[in-house]
Amino acid sequence: MNISSIRPPVVPELSPISSTTQSGGGDFRSVFEGAIQHVESANSSAEKSVENFLSGDGEELHSTILASQRAELEFDLMVQVRNKIVSAYQEVMRMQM
Repeated sequence: MNISSIRPPVVPELSPISSTTQSGGGDFRSVFEGAIQHVESANSSAEKSVENFLSGDGEELHSTILASQRAELEFDLMVQVRNKIVSAYQEVMRMQM
């Protein structure tokens, strides 16, 4: 059994937010957009892998399943991050001035 081909899941690298911003939120927006694009690319990669497997283009079943599971996990993570951001926003809005 060849284990050397197993790689850890790809996690999007988030760049640290710098203290100098032009519009007060540009860095957060770019980081969040980059993470969304990463999730979308993982989803399209999984779809392509499934299409290749179903058409018989040499895609192996286990790699197709791994791509699908990776895309699903990345989507679930993004949903949880979004939920935390919304929750934090709501908590800030409830603060009294």
